[in-house]
Amino acid sequence: MQAQDVLNCVTANARMVGIPLDAAQAERVATHLQRTAAMAALLDAFPLHDEDEPAEIYRPAPFIQAPD
Repeated sequence: MQAQDVLNCVTANARMVGIPLDAAQAERVATHLQRTAAMAALLDAFPLHDEDEPAEIYRPAPFIQAPD
């Protein structure tokens, strides 16, 4: 994604949710968003198999009835 695309996205989303951002603030947010996206891409590209990190099995606690 190009820097201008990220900046456009930041300013549009800020307007949509009512967050006032001046140009310098929007630039800083866009810079941090690009950096975060780059880090996420590195993590996403790392090959993991199902056995590398098995999912936990959800076991709800037993329901205890309150005394009357």
